[in-house]
Amino acid sequence: MPLPLLALMLGVFCVGTAEVVIAGILPEMSTDLHVSIPTAGLLVTGYALGVTIGGPIITLLTTKWSRKGLLLSLMGVFIAGNVIAVLAPNYATLMGARVFTSLSHGTFAAVAWHVAALMSPPDKQATAMAKIALGFNFANVLGSPIGTFIGQHFGWRATFGYVTAFAVVCLLLISKFVPSALSTESEDAPDGGLSLREQMKVFRRGSLQLSMLITVLAQGAVFTTSTYLAPLLRDIGGFAPAMVGILLIVFGIGSVLGNILGGKTADANVMRGVLRAQTALLASLLLFWLAAPHQAPAAVALFLFGAAGFSIIPALQARILAVAAAAPALALSANVSAFNLGNGLGAWLGGATIDLGFDVRAVTLTAAIATAIALLLSVAMWARGRREAPVPLAAAAANASELVQKTP
Repeated sequence: MPLPLLALMLGVFCVGTAEVVIAGILPEMSTDLHVSIPTAGLLVTGYALGVTIGGPIITLLTTKWSRKGLLLSLMGVFIAGNVIAVLAPNYATLMGARVFTSLSHGTFAAVAWHVAALMSPPDKQATAMAKIALGFNFANVLGSPIGTFIGQHFGWRATFGYVTAFAVVCLLLISKFVPSALSTESEDAPDGGLSLREQMKVFRRGSLQLSMLITVLAQGAVFTTSTYLAPLLRDIGGFAPAMVGILLIVFGIGSVLGNILGGKTADANVMRGVLRAQTALLASLLLFWLAAPHQAPAAVALFLFGAAGFSIIPALQARILAVAAAAPALALSANVSAFNLGNGLGAWLGGATIDLGFDVRAVTLTAAIATAIALLLSVAMWARGRREAPVPLAAAAANASELVQKTP
């Protein structure tokens, strides 16, 4: 992986780890801060809301900033927030630190994706964004388990210290390896020369709104199942608790491979990549439902679900970049919010399925329904634009001003 992309991927790994690592150290935080576990769990909610709401706003307010300068500033905010978390004397301060830290998350990820695309040739941009998205994969596979281990043995504050130290390294890597030439208000960053009003016009495009709705539904389908993997594997598959951890690694390996393959497929044709990723997700969910009671097939289905579930990320991000070339960083940031909304929707859908009296196996069918709806919407979007010639991402970016003028 080229060093600039590696630096950006590690930065995304940092922000992704900060988001998910809390789950593993909730008991330690609950005891030390003298709050209940559900109250401690609100630290996750606070962070997610900060990402969802704050990301597009911060992105909108910083569109005139140089791309590299913005990345460094956001990582500085991230580091400061985690330092406050390490030193937080009480729950309220820690909550404030979490919300403050989250303000850097959505914009950093969006700008990292955008810069990765700018540094890549038109037929490699989805793959470049997939490499950045690997940071989120590794956050789940490596970042969170390491942070949990540190927190359980050295206290939850040490976990935030670990995230902070890694973030400092990322700051130095971005400073050294990400080229400044891509970080100016030029044709390489088309949103830099547009007013806020012109950028907001992009969101009136029906194709962008539909693309973001598809993101919410597709990501929601993934989280409808992934949130309940542990009880699904234990109660339906009959796996021992010790095996669940190993199987989650299998799921993580599948997610990494799927992310890479999703990027390569979207490079050839963005909409075809979106359709193939969602079709694979639908098939994997139905297979998981069939295989869940049988251990060996269930393990294979889990791997395929991980691969299909994470293949949608680069495809959907590439689609957003193609339809919102006039304001790419803002649109990508809004799509990060859409992914977070999907996370919340999926967890709720899975819980609602169980609350209705179905066993946990049924969450895979609920997820399949959400995927089917997303796929139907994608087919409709594809059919609508079928008469238009495919436009490479870079070419779309070059025509940014024209796209704004054509916005109804």
